[in-house]
Amino acid sequence: MPLTIRAFTLPDANGDFNIYLNESLSPEAKEKALLHERNHIIKNDFSSPLPARLIENLR
Repeated sequence: MPLTIRAFTLPDANGDFNIYLNESLSPEAKEKALLHERNHIIKNDFSSPLPARLIENLR
């Protein structure tokens, strides 16, 4: 995964969320990226009608 992508989350067929972290990040950066992705899940961003770019700017 390119360094420009720190992490991403994909819902699976069961409705569970899978968070993928960039292996090249430091442990601190991985923790920050994990918290960011968890925030998307908590805020129910995957059900939002807003464009992903706008959601990212809000987070």
